[in-house]
Amino acid sequence: MREPQVTLDLAQQHGLSEEEYNRILEILGRTPTFTELGIFSVMWSEHCSYKNSLALIKTLPREGKYLLVKAGEENAGLVDIGDGLAIAFKIESHNHPSAVEPYQGAATGVGGILRDIFTMGARPIAALNSLRFGDLENARTRYLVKGVVKGIGDYGNCFGVPTVAGEVYFDDCYQDNPLVNAMAVGIVRHHRVARAVATGEGNAVMLIGSSTGRDGIHGATFASEEISEKSESKRPQVQVGDPFTEKVLLEATQEMLKAELLVGMQDMGAAGITCSTSEMSARGQHGMEIDLEKVPLREPGMTPYEIMLSESQERMLIVAKPGKEKEIEAICNKWDVHAATIGRVTSGNTLRGRMNGKTVAEIPADSLVVGGGAPVYIREAQEPEYLKTTRAFEAATLPKIDNLKEALLKLLAAPNIASKQWVYQQYDHTVRSNTVIAPGSDAAVLRIKGTGKGIALKTDCNGRYVYLNPRRGAMIAVAEAARNVVVSGARPVAITNCLNFGNPYKPEIYWQFKEAIAGIGEACRILETPVTGGNVSFYNESPDRAVYPTPVIGMLGILDDIRHATTAFFKNEGDEIALLGANLEEVGGSEFLKLMHGQVAGDCPFIDLQEEKSMQAACLEAIQTGLINSAHDVSDGGLGVALAECCIMNHERPIGATFELWPYDRADFALFSESQSMIIISYTPRHRGAVAQICQQHGVPFTVLGRTGGNSLTIPDLLEISLAEMVERYYFSIETMMEKWT
Repeated sequence: MREPQVTLDLAQQHGLSEEEYNRILEILGRTPTFTELGIFSVMWSEHCSYKNSLALIKTLPREGKYLLVKAGEENAGLVDIGDGLAIAFKIESHNHPSAVEPYQGAATGVGGILRDIFTMGARPIAALNSLRFGDLENARTRYLVKGVVKGIGDYGNCFGVPTVAGEVYFDDCYQDNPLVNAMAVGIVRHHRVARAVATGEGNAVMLIGSSTGRDGIHGATFASEEISEKSESKRPQVQVGDPFTEKVLLEATQEMLKAELLVGMQDMGAAGITCSTSEMSARGQHGMEIDLEKVPLREPGMTPYEIMLSESQERMLIVAKPGKEKEIEAICNKWDVHAATIGRVTSGNTLRGRMNGKTVAEIPADSLVVGGGAPVYIREAQEPEYLKTTRAFEAATLPKIDNLKEALLKLLAAPNIASKQWVYQQYDHTVRSNTVIAPGSDAAVLRIKGTGKGIALKTDCNGRYVYLNPRRGAMIAVAEAARNVVVSGARPVAITNCLNFGNPYKPEIYWQFKEAIAGIGEACRILETPVTGGNVSFYNESPDRAVYPTPVIGMLGILDDIRHATTAFFKNEGDEIALLGANLEEVGGSEFLKLMHGQVAGDCPFIDLQEEKSMQAACLEAIQTGLINSAHDVSDGGLGVALAECCIMNHERPIGATFELWPYDRADFALFSESQSMIIISYTPRHRGAVAQICQQHGVPFTVLGRTGGNSLTIPDLLEISLAEMVERYYFSIETMMEKWT
């Protein structure tokens, strides 16, 4: 097949600007071949190059005493947990593919993030997700929810990794552009960590795993443009996953690493062979020659362009140690994994692709990659006009809600608050038998076998807060993720992030992004949770609207003693209930304001990060000294919802509670305020003095609310709701909505 003549017009059709095309001409000193144009287009796409975000991302704190690699150095972050062990973890988006083909889009999102973990030599031990959809009463939304959840569940369940935590939000702004963020966590011994590097002139370059097809071609470019009516025609750009192949690929690579046969290894994710060859070469300061006719194909007649850009799943690129090819092939044969030597490492820095002896691409590897020659831009930023309207909101003008019982029941049934058991019951969360705290609590907790330690995991972000105040909303995302880990008994140590925003070429969107980065950075510095890496997903918008800016935070915490694992629900009749922190009666940006008054307005809640840090320290100390029976973060829906959840989160034995509201200006605001830095705890009454003393030492407000017991949640003179009523609304509303129109 004759390749098209490369022109500026063709380059622009590939998503490259005139400036970028001229830069390619300068780098090469000639007009690129069609295959080279494709290579530059995917490697310089937003998805691969981070060209509109890298300058800001570099301002985030990327070093810490527990980090073994800096952000961006490898495929995932690596955190030392002691005993010669490290945790690898990362989160990435698969938003656009999931909007077009929800099942495969979500499934391959899980597969891709798992490969990012085991390409570092780590064995995956957990998966998480963060999902955003439109109105659940919309038929397309329900179609997307069903497809995405099934895709996540099927891939994780078949692969054999527990899906242990996540979050699901529903809002009109995600109607056309859902967000599907997948996170994976693995464990590795320090001496078994693998690097994505190519070194050693003459070393064999091998492709192992699935054959290469036409699925996913230009998937990286597809992820770097807005969703439109044309997106449906790009369905072939969504990859197709095979979790069983991925499982044997994992076992084969683990065996190779144990036998010390590899120089380097990298997943073929976005941009396929192009990305893995260029990044490994650039990182190792070597070149690479690839013979494309040696790449195993599953479709006849594939061109060099298609082979280099295919994003077929379950493939890895490895560089073998000298003379170890036969041993690698033997391991692959044992696991029924296809292996083919497709090239070799060279001196210099040139990535060269050949087809039947003819050179089809010859590019300096470092000109393609992040931190090398890939372009970096700082865009125009401008505060959005809508903030003038939202900031004009005055809560005092809202009519009072007198029927607090009905308001609380309505909130408990709201899709953003109600139990997500319809979702997580489709996931296997106990496989590998490490799960100590399963989905449904504040964070997941897993034991680290062979030690007395554990880890806590959580994804978190309230996009509505970030929409109303990008800097503070992003701070809250970090703080709440840390708080969820703390109430589960763990010490927060590091984050990964998935930054979901609209079109960065729009000044208002870039301003949101810039402000959110500043907020994340400030929170991570104060809470001492450096950023290990992550993902930026721009262009999350349709012709009608952009999504809320949604910087999802994946938090890792360490339990030095797994016996400190703590759950949210009340344990005993007669325990005392107390609140750590202060209720400021804030309703701006709250679920209460949206649900009861139909408004998204005001400012998001206030947060003082030093006070947050002190509150977390007090809670953790009380847990570690054995004083607390339960701990639960106050978040969406405020104090009323949090107390109701404490009563009913234990399916087998719900426990009621009676409590008093302290002096308040408005009962409805006090009950449903989403003020930050609040935690509900319960403890044996004799421990009150010891808990109060810890709070005093840390300067944390401590307020006794009431006691557990009975068959209802009661606030004298204000409301009384039976446990049965709360259970019905909380646990079955999403299931009812999903099945009502089936």
